[in-house]
Amino acid sequence: MDTNKPITVASWALRVLFITLLLPPILYWSQFYDHFYAYLTGTIISRIITSQWQVVMISILFFVLLLIPLNYRRRAKWIDYGLGGAFFVSLFIEMYGVPLSILFASKYFFTPGVNLPDNVVEFTFFGAPMGMDLAMTYGAILMTLGIILIALGWWSLYRQSKKKSFASTGPYAISRHPQYLGFILLLLGWFVGWPTIITVIFSPILIYKYIKAARTEEKDAITAFGSEYEKYRKNTPFLI
Repeated sequence: MDTNKPITVASWALRVLFITLLLPPILYWSQFYDHFYAYLTGTIISRIITSQWQVVMISILFFVLLLIPLNYRRRAKWIDYGLGGAFFVSLFIEMYGVPLSILFASKYFFTPGVNLPDNVVEFTFFGAPMGMDLAMTYGAILMTLGIILIALGWWSLYRQSKKKSFASTGPYAISRHPQYLGFILLLLGWFVGWPTIITVIFSPILIYKYIKAARTEEKDAITAFGSEYEKYRKNTPFLI
């Protein structure tokens, strides 16, 4: 079955979507700057909620579960996925438990009198009051798109695991690695929404790991499927 015809249009549509996603940080750069400054200097400490361990556990469980279906991928490296799990555990402890890196930053870099970003969204989650400024809302959009790609990728890989071929339909018709693209969006969303020491250190490492894993899997696929995979590889973008 030739899947090349719809690939070009769908791939360009995906690229247009991602180009559009680049506009908010440019158009509202001052609000994004205030957001990053508040978090990286610890100034946001006055608005951080703490000791909400029910939110910590629920959030960790949900995001770590995203890693489990990766066993449908070829030669899954659980050390790398364990690094992803460690990222989510430390991130949510930082966000809703004990904000150690923000406390550390506030000790040395806190600037009194700084205008903190205003919340554009406010809600309650399992008894904890939540508020998101523009940059955090933007990060949440990136994370939502990432989760959708990951979920669609799961389904395609699950269906393909019952066949002796590689996944090339669904999200795999517009990206050779939609799940890894989803995880990268997830990491970028957390980096934008919660720019602290944890995300500054972990995000580039994990993005590098996922890209490296994708390239390794492609070498395996070329060996296993030969010219069929080469044709797919030629007509389908690596990520976008």
